[in-house]
Amino acid sequence: MSEYLRTDQMSVGYRGRALLSQICLQVSRGQVVTLIGPNGSGKSTILKSIIRQLELIGGTVYLDGTDAKTLSARQAARRMSVVMTGRVWPELMTCWDVVAAGRYPYTGRLGILGQEDREKVEEALDMVGARELAGLDFDCLSDGQRQRILLARAICQEPELIVLDEPTSYLDIRYKLELLTILKRLVEKKQVAVLMSLHELDLALRISDFVVCVNGKEVERMGPPEEILTSDYVKKLYGITVGSYHAELGFPELEPARGKPEVFVIGGNGTGIPVYRRLWRQGIPFAAGILHQNDTECLVAEALAVQVITEKPFWPIQEETFCQAAAVLKECREVICCIEEFGPMNEGNRRLAKLKGQ
Repeated sequence: MSEYLRTDQMSVGYRGRALLSQICLQVSRGQVVTLIGPNGSGKSTILKSIIRQLELIGGTVYLDGTDAKTLSARQAARRMSVVMTGRVWPELMTCWDVVAAGRYPYTGRLGILGQEDREKVEEALDMVGARELAGLDFDCLSDGQRQRILLARAICQEPELIVLDEPTSYLDIRYKLELLTILKRLVEKKQVAVLMSLHELDLALRISDFVVCVNGKEVERMGPPEEILTSDYVKKLYGITVGSYHAELGFPELEPARGKPEVFVIGGNGTGIPVYRRLWRQGIPFAAGILHQNDTECLVAEALAVQVITEKPFWPIQEETFCQAAAVLKECREVICCIEEFGPMNEGNRRLAKLKGQ
């Protein structure tokens, strides 16, 4: 992959005052790079500076090796398209008109579209699955539909770089997934470079080739998300002091109920998770076990339960582990068994379930 966007010692801020300095980013063709960090950390400021909405305090932005400040607005628009945060309300424009606005860097001064331009509009609408929206007024669309049309407009510019500021804001889960799927297909098919910011760490973990962590003072870390977004680092970056964050699951959990466990939950392989959440909502402290440490359910249990009894991965439940769980179980007023069938590795939980009736 060849590098397309590069910033060299870039400093960004407002009214001549630098908020973030010495920023060195690289985005290659066919690659998604995502800025993450707390609210107000400077993600949008970085993006606005790269797209020339804000004047650089210092340093240089290069597009395909060319200093971006030497490019005319039309030249820049042919290389880079932008989808920024905020609700866009173009008046008296159909969706086709909004998408067609992406062709104006290629038209003459009168903005008259040729046949090739019209074909590019249709192609962009098809790529985002919005052909049926073409004749509708833009201001009559849902938020998710608007984001698809705005992405189609960006695609219509035929850029080599797309910059997006929190493109999933205002969207429900369906449209979040649709938008990012479209974006990933675009990267693969057209080999464009993508730089964006996201709040949702689970989505950043899934779509990004690299993440860039902004903490409000500097770009603190950058690299592949599976290496950077560890549980401990995310807690530090966002200043998490209440609840927990598990990088393996990609989402946060609230604090467990306090006190001595009143209920013992026998689960595994995801069967106990709905029970954990129900007990947590009711404010009932509970214990969970016996869970193998490589079971993803174990992570949820450790976040929500007062006590979790575990066994080593791929090991049959040992007698010592069984006795530990049995002792906790006998102190609980209620036992809930979520398992219907017990395999040879899970014999200890079958014995635990029998204790339920004693």
